[in-house]
Amino acid sequence: MGKKSIRENKTIYQTIREDCNLTRAAASEQIGGVSADRIEKIESRKSAPHPDEVLLMAEAYQTPMLCNYFCSHECPIGQKYVPAIELKNLPQIALETLSSINSINYEKNCLIDISSDGKISNSELEDFARIQYQLEKLSLTIETLQFWFEKHIKEQNLDTEKLADYRRKLEEQDKREN
Repeated sequence: MGKKSIRENKTIYQTIREDCNLTRAAASEQIGGVSADRIEKIESRKSAPHPDEVLLMAEAYQTPMLCNYFCSHECPIGQKYVPAIELKNLPQIALETLSSINSINYEKNCLIDISSDGKISNSELEDFARIQYQLEKLSLTIETLQFWFEKHIKEQNLDTEKLADYRRKLEEQDKREN
């Protein structure tokens, strides 16, 4: 078990590694492909992590949120297109998701009116902006729920093969119906 650093302003990479009770050497061994020296450079901000390194760390530390952090905070493309996701508890995520769905249901008639002629007029911009905002909120709550699922599937040691089999069956059923 690794000794935790007393340094202030730790990076998320160091915090998560230490939360896993791993030394840099043990983390390097578990990650494979990222040396302990490289981990030290990333954690001390001497060098920026590469996307493939973040992916390996996220998998080794069983923390998929690390990928979202990298994309939304450190990647120039992700900073523009990937929202930062805050992990929340399931009841809060469920309520936010249902609230977003209700908002979209309320807006669907407005969206039908806007899109009926295939154009967005200046007089429809305010309504369109509101719909776009509600869709972004829904998307964010869905992504938050996906991360919650990933985290708890690993934490609760759920049967991932069974889960994948259920998913395949649902996808096949969806293909047949569409």
